Amino acid sequence: MHTPPAFSDACLPLFAGAPVPVAAPGAATQHPSYIRDHRRRLRERFLAGGAAAVPDYEMLELVLFRAIPRRDVKPIAHALLTRFGDFAGVLSAPSEQLGEIDGIGPAVIAELRIVEAAAHRLAQARVMGRPAISSWSALIAYCRASMAHRGTEQFRVFYLDRKNVLIADEEQARGTVDHVPVYPREVVKRALLLDASALILVHNHPSGDPTPSQADITMTSEVARAAGALGLVLHDHVIIGKSTESSLRAEGYI
Repeated sequence: MHTPPAFSDACLPLFAGAPVPVAAPGAATQHPSYIRDHRRRLRERFLAGGAAAVPDYEMLELVLFRAIPRRDVKPIAHALLTRFGDFAGVLSAPSEQLGEIDGIGPAVIAELRIVEAAAHRLAQARVMGRPAISSWSALIAYCRASMAHRGTEQFRVFYLDRKNVLIADEEQARGTVDHVPVYPREVVKRALLLDASALILVHNHPSGDPTPSQADITMTSEVARAAGALGLVLHDHVIIGKSTESSLRAEGYI
């Protein structure tokens, strides 16, 4: 009886049309059980110790777990931090720039946008409906969370009632990397429609330096004059930088 030759993996290419498995670029080399155990341990450590128990790259891993269910996401987390600096920088990064990172697709971008929106919503909830002056640190924390890492300028107005309670937080305009158009008449008109008695101006400097420009000083003076003519109070104009902020009232411009 004829005995056929032993079959081995080396014979696979001889079969016409037989698919040859190829690892996807960047695919995890760890065994699935290792990835599963790593995720379990990381989640347990986070739940036991909170955010302080994990560095930025592991916090990013926790976010990436949902969007990338069966792959080692640590290299992706490190790549994101290398590109955008820190956790906040990653969350605030433009979607098109996030998509340039290997392994980042629509599902990951959606998860990052959700976490970013949740962080902003939480920070906003801590200031809305509360006296703005006595909650100043919370107000600044909210501004940092929503504006410090933006790549373009954004101009916001906080409208306050007669007791300085924050009744509205509105984005008035968006601009370029070094300019945002502001119309004092529209700012004051909106205050009247909201029945506000006072306001706080806020905008960011994408350069990271919150030093007011001459244009910032001039615009602040124009808003202050328009507000004062109608009995409204301009409490401050705050410029948000990457790690600090500048108050035009504290610097004597209001």
